[in-house]
Amino acid sequence: MRIGSLGIKIGMTQIFDIEKNIAIPVTLIKVGPSIVTHIKTNEKDGYDAIQLGFGFVLSNDKSTYIKTNKPEKGHLQKSNVASCSYICEYKVKNIEQYSIGQIIDVGTFQTGQFVDVIGKTIGKGFCGTVKRYNFGRGPMGHGSKNHRAPGSIGAGSTPGRVYPGKRMAGRKGGTQATIKNLQIIKIHSEEGVVAVHGAIPGKSGNLVNLLPSLKS
Repeated sequence: MRIGSLGIKIGMTQIFDIEKNIAIPVTLIKVGPSIVTHIKTNEKDGYDAIQLGFGFVLSNDKSTYIKTNKPEKGHLQKSNVASCSYICEYKVKNIEQYSIGQIIDVGTFQTGQFVDVIGKTIGKGFCGTVKRYNFGRGPMGHGSKNHRAPGSIGAGSTPGRVYPGKRMAGRKGGTQATIKNLQIIKIHSEEGVVAVHGAIPGKSGNLVNLLPSLKS
């Protein structure tokens, strides 16, 4: 039961620690602001949780608009939100601490805190077995015609099929990954940016999910 927040990966830089005389590689993440769009209770839904909307547009703001269908509009109506880019749910213990329309920002995190970052890895496209699984290649000379081919993928009559899960060519990357126990080095409250020690999945501009680590 950890309440986190959605954010956007800005990129990587480094912070110099004068006392230890080292350069710390960090990833900058624009966290929130998110708005509480829905509250689930144990009596009604079987568990306590809140839904946070990220990239939202309030009903009285006509300058920007995100295309929203009627079911989404009805779901967001209670929180006075006209449209929302992303919605994420977090299970919480003290549900009475939250209310619909409440703003959750970078203030939920602290310097020195450990977080888990969930994101989508960079897509590599369709790759062969050498690049995808680090397979060895065949001889490159002496008339060989098997350079980067996958080779045999199974026996003949028995079993007469290819077993599920066989490592073959296919799409590489573009999957969800979680990096655990990354420490927050610095927080810029005015800009809503946190500097996390280390690298996180995805490229700059990707959506990421920050969760307080069980270590903190």
